[in-house]
Amino acid sequence: MQEIKASMAGSVWKIVANVGDSVEEGQDIVILESMKMEIPIAAESAGTVNELKVAEGDFVNEGDVLAIVE
Repeated sequence: MQEIKASMAGSVWKIVANVGDSVEEGQDIVILESMKMEIPIAAESAGTVNELKVAEGDFVNEGDVLAIVE
């Protein structure tokens, strides 16, 4: 199980991968927006998105879990 965590505080601008999607290492899962910059958050290893812990528009803090990949 891999927890995908926010690397910085910001708003969830776009969710790129959905529950059930297969993802490759380095593939974007969520894009955060902070100070008018888009920050892609990628999978650290290949797997399947089991759970999304956020929705578009949510505010997250650094270290918050965004998704679970197994």
